Amino acid sequence: MGLFGFGKKKDKAEKKAVETEDEDVKAAEAANAAARADSETAEKTAAETLPEASDEYAGRGEERGPWDVDDENVPDYDDYLDLGAYYLPFMQHIELRIKANRATRAILGSTITYMHSSLEIEAYAAPKTLGLWEDWRSDFLEANRKASAEQGVFGTEVKLPVEVKAGKTVTTRIVGVDGPRWMLRGIFSGVAAVDPDAEETRALNEFFSKIVVERGEEPLAPRDLIPMHPPVSPAERKAAKEAAENAEDGANGKEHLKDVPTRPKGPLSQDQQTEVKTTLSRGPMFSEVR
Repeated sequence: MGLFGFGKKKDKAEKKAVETEDEDVKAAEAANAAARADSETAEKTAAETLPEASDEYAGRGEERGPWDVDDENVPDYDDYLDLGAYYLPFMQHIELRIKANRATRAILGSTITYMHSSLEIEAYAAPKTLGLWEDWRSDFLEANRKASAEQGVFGTEVKLPVEVKAGKTVTTRIVGVDGPRWMLRGIFSGVAAVDPDAEETRALNEFFSKIVVERGEEPLAPRDLIPMHPPVSPAERKAAKEAAENAEDGANGKEHLKDVPTRPKGPLSQDQQTEVKTTLSRGPMFSEVR
């Protein structure tokens, strides 16, 4: 009887072990299914955000960016990095470099580096009624006979060979998107300039499309750079806004800029440009701005 009873316990233990194993398998299958669903959703979202290559870029401000702060469907940019002329979105594993005027130290633009590619970003004032990119694109093509116009996810873009050290030539991809009284220009280099199907190309295209531009009310001539200031993190912006609200002196709609002393008041000169390296990280996004 004792042996029989032990056998029953063993059978129950084995049965329980099998049931536990089945549950683990089911849990693993469910996790894999969820991961596949998330991946498919992400791919679908990416496909919906940017269209296929074309001569025209349609839907800006409605279905896709780059966005204007006053667009009805503008994404929440509270967690973006504020550079004055535009807000940069979250992206893991990037390095940010700030481009400044060597003499005045005025901020002129920014460059994002990701894997083997980089994206230089500049925001310009544009006419009220006409876009700027078509004329600017024509200037590129006329100035360099090696440049060519091609279809891209942001409409017609320019492929421009650039000579670097030791006689080596690299290809850059220049895109421009017109918004209300502004144009955002992106210069892609590395893999993102030559391989449209590469993961880093898609990532930087998405990054560019998520930028939010703030033109401001400054009187600027077409092709003037929109004034910028040193990077202001989301935490710094929130603290400055709360301080302004508490002091009841931040009613100009841009409270977080009142504590940024280097924000220029007018057009910027593009002479004597240099790059001031800045590393960003906040959790997976930025490091503190130094």
